[in-house]
Order: sequence, then C-alpha cells, then structure tokens
Amino acid sequence: MTRASRDRYPTVIVGAGIVGLFTAYHLARAGGGPILVVDRGFLSGGASGRNGGGVRQQWETTATVRLARESVDAFRRFGREFGYNIWFRQGGYLFLAESPAELERLRRVRSVVRGEGLDARELTQSEIPRYINGLELDGVVGGTFLGSDGTLYPFPAIWGLYESVRSLGVEVLLGSEATGVATANGKVVGIGLSSGSVSTDAVVNAAGGWSSELTRRAGLAPANDATRHEILATEPLKPFLDPMVVRLSDGLYFSQTMRGEIVGGLTVAHAPGTARGMPSSPNFLRAMSRALTQLVPRLSSLGILRAWSGFYDDTPDGLPLIGEDPRLPGFFQANGFGGHGFMLAPASSRRVAQAVLGEPTDLDPGLFGPGRFRDPGRTRPVERAQLG
Repeated sequence: MTRASRDRYPTVIVGAGIVGLFTAYHLARAGGGPILVVDRGFLSGGASGRNGGGVRQQWETTATVRLARESVDAFRRFGREFGYNIWFRQGGYLFLAESPAELERLRRVRSVVRGEGLDARELTQSEIPRYINGLELDGVVGGTFLGSDGTLYPFPAIWGLYESVRSLGVEVLLGSEATGVATANGKVVGIGLSSGSVSTDAVVNAAGGWSSELTRRAGLAPANDATRHEILATEPLKPFLDPMVVRLSDGLYFSQTMRGEIVGGLTVAHAPGTARGMPSSPNFLRAMSRALTQLVPRLSSLGILRAWSGFYDDTPDGLPLIGEDPRLPGFFQANGFGGHGFMLAPASSRRVAQAVLGEPTDLDPGLFGPGRFRDPGRTRPVERAQLG
C-alpha cells in the first residue's frame, strides 16, 4: 500500500470527490500547501462518480441560491480553467407539480430565485409542452422552469481537478482509509490512515456518504447520515429532451445525455447508513420504469443499460455543514450536501478553504455552521428541495 511521502502536512483532506478536490485546489492556489488528499477508494468511486450530473439554482433559501449561482459560473469556465470539457449544457430544469400544494411550494421557490435576479418562470399545464413534448400531463397542474440550470458529465470534472491539484503540488493518496483523528489539548494534531499516520493541524472532512463515520472517529456525534439512492441509464434514442425534469410528488428526475441515454432516479426508501453497500434493487427498477413510462409513454420500449446507486449525505435541515467544527478546533466539515455536493462544490469548497486558512467567509454560521444543531430549540430555515 502506498504511503504518504511526508510525515506532516498543514492540511489533510479526507475524500477525493468533487468537494475534496475543489477544496484542495483553492487551498493550493492560496499557498496553503503542502496538502494531502486521501480517499478510501478509487477516483470517482463515491457520489461524485455516481450522480446524474444536474446543476441547478432553484432552491428554497437565498443563501443556497447564491452558492448555486456561483457554482454555475464556475462550471461555465471549467474548460478554460482546467482544460477538460465537462459538456455543461444549460438546457434548464423543469419542475412538475401534481397538486395545488406542490405548485404553491414551487411558487415560493420561484419567488426566492427571482429575488436573486434569475429568470425562473411559472408554467401552466398547457405551457409545459414548449419545453418537452410527449409528457402525459393528466396529473400535472403546472410547474416552474429556469433556463440557466443544466447538466454536465461528472467524470471529466473529477479528472480535470485531479490533474490540476497534482500539478499544484497536492499529494493525492487513493486506497487509504482515515482510521481516526489524533487530538491533543482539545485540538487536531494528526490523522490515522490505513497506510500510516501523519501529523497535521487541519483535517477537512469531505468524505461524503462516509463523513459521519469520520466525525465519529474524531470522537464527535455527527449531525448527518448517509442514505442510499438509486439511478439508471437507458439505451440511447434520438435527442428530444433539453431540460432536466423533476417531479415533486415522488422525486422522479431524468435528463437525456448528449449520447441520447435517459439518465434518472426515483426516491425509494432504504435503511440509513453505508453498511449495505451500493447495489441496485429490483424494487427501484420496477418503480422507476413504471414512473418514467407513465409520464413519458414514448420511453416504454427502451431497455435499461445499467443501474447503480450512491449515497446522499443528509442533514436534518437539508443544508450542508461548512466550516470548522466548534467542538474540535482543526476539524473542518465539508459535507452534508444531500445529493447535491457536485452542483454546490465550486462555491462551497472555496468557503471551506477560507475557513482552513483562518479567513472570514460570507456564510451565515446559523445556516451552514457545523455547530448550528447545538441549540435544539432554535428555529432555523429548512431546505427541502432535495430532488434531482
């Protein structure tokens, strides 16, 4: 097993997914090295290589909209900055409502998004075919659409970041698990790895679905937990679909790749935690096939090419954990993104890097701070738009 090349690093980042690599990039650009990134698996083995590639700015809280808008700008310039084409297509996100209550919820989201200067539109049932033909609209009462949302290919984004951080001197150690966090006098002094321990002043927990495990190994109670979600891809057909389509009632989401495949998922209940791994289930395949073909009958003859699953990383309020954990100085949380770490990574990781460097950020700790759950009686905003 490969070992780290040094005994000490100012910062060790656990997780070589999109959040961890982007954090390393921002730190390295700011002169925060040497930096070690470790991951228990292989590149793209976690949620960063298992998601549907959606990038949207339609959120219920203003702060999340702002992070998403900054991330969209970052993905637009990704090819110029990193030299990898991530095929970012801004074909929009179309949300569908099947009841007056769901439509009212979408209206509230639209109001927040428009307040941030984005042209989110409310659609009547009759207007929806302008954005996608062939939907069975009998149960649909309306929806919303934002044309600057879109989709991308996750893999070139990960590889572009990986090559970039290595060129900046960041050491990336794959196949090495974080076994514990060493502390002295109430602060971080090192991290145990399956490949050998190193000393450090800062540990960044960007472990995605496994981040709650690392928090426990640091001696802390986690605020987040992993839940498994499933996804599939069909055989290709002639392109007909520009936006990502999301249905509120059951969490159905799907888009069409540039190769013509339909890629999407559906919320199916699974026990929390990572112990059962990331298989696919017959229940998901049946439920997804039924939901997709009922909404888009033309897809009924398509075969499924492959199916897989990955972990969402959920917090009680649907907002991520970003910044230093007040219970353990030197332990920084960069997790709790639900299923949306990829779409929020560019902006969120920049704030994580600022926190590691001791710089102030513009994030409200009451919304994103890891210590916000220490006051159980406090009323706080909830981000419920954990779809697509």
